[in-house]
Amino acid sequence: MPRTADGSAGDADYGVIARDYTDHRVPDPRIARTVHTALGEARTVLNVGAGAGSYEPGDRDVTPVEPSTSMRGRRPGHLGGAVDAVAESLPFDDDAFDAAMATFSVHQWQDLDRGLAEIRRVTRGPVALLTCDPALVRDFWLDEYAPEVLATEAARYPAPDVLATGLGGRVETVTVPVPLDCSDGFNEAYYGRPEALLDGGARASCSAWSFVGDDVVHRFTADLSRDLGDGTWDRRHGHLRSTPELHGSLVLVVAVPD
Repeated sequence: MPRTADGSAGDADYGVIARDYTDHRVPDPRIARTVHTALGEARTVLNVGAGAGSYEPGDRDVTPVEPSTSMRGRRPGHLGGAVDAVAESLPFDDDAFDAAMATFSVHQWQDLDRGLAEIRRVTRGPVALLTCDPALVRDFWLDEYAPEVLATEAARYPAPDVLATGLGGRVETVTVPVPLDCSDGFNEAYYGRPEALLDGGARASCSAWSFVGDDVVHRFTADLSRDLGDGTWDRRHGHLRSTPELHGSLVLVVAVPD
């Protein structure tokens, strides 16, 4: 798959998605703690598919890699610039980093096996991948309104055992709770705040929405607006408005070499 004019290397064009991305995809500190803990005592960290810098630890020496020109341009100044490269061809020596991370990135890699081999090649310690378990993606109320969106997400995310096989070593997969007031606006972040997904900018910041047609979006907004207005959504799912955290499809896959 060729890179887009923006440089995006996956199946989504971040030259378009990036327009509203940083307004809605603000790293959540509770999720960040989970990722950072998995990095152990690492001082040098590689971040593959770094985007605008979400979840990069501020107290470590981080080398970000990001192919999209638009996303590199949205990195705040205090994080520094990112290397223009792709996961499948990392321009670093073997064992160059203490640890590596990727957040919401592996499903964008064109050649997953090669990308996993590369991230393992350049990392001598733990690799932490924040991703979603495709077997759990559709266990979410959004599937009642926009099944095409979650079917797309489920088809794109690699299963945790596939990631484990590609990375090797000792691998643990843990569910990452999503807090009710999660600041990182992926779809499940709005589990108890359904009104937020009526915002086109919020939807545009979740790449799966870019794969469905306007007919799906129009049906979704009409049906959800109706069900919020007449109380149907709350009768079915209203308990989620006061559920402190969702144990959904968000997982962290951590691989440590033998």
